[in-house]
Amino acid sequence: MTTFERIKLLAKNQGKSLNRIEEELGYGKNVLYRLKDSNPSVERLEEIADYFDVTVDYLLGRTDEISSKTPSDEEYSDLIMMFRKGEKTVPEYKKEDYRKQVKNLMNFIAQSMDEDDDE
Repeated sequence: MTTFERIKLLAKNQGKSLNRIEEELGYGKNVLYRLKDSNPSVERLEEIADYFDVTVDYLLGRTDEISSKTPSDEEYSDLIMMFRKGEKTVPEYKKEDYRKQVKNLMNFIAQSMDEDDDE
């Protein structure tokens, strides 16, 4: 299965068109369709993998293991999408720091939820 075919399948599983996903990722029209005939950059692969919450290796066909996340991460998918959309307004030179801060916040939320479960 090609990278494009995997992206198309992931989109279908979410009930979304490729055009809608392109919009949500801030891509131009037909960017994902062009992956039929070209190889995406590493950055683009990472963005797409983050969007679908899968590994880059899965997108590249190096593994059929769709994700490395734990089942409890499912609870955070809406938050992750919110932060991905918010990232579009962050200047390029600040994006790495933004991603680190979001990851720290997500870890804090996960720890807080685990503590609540213990009570």
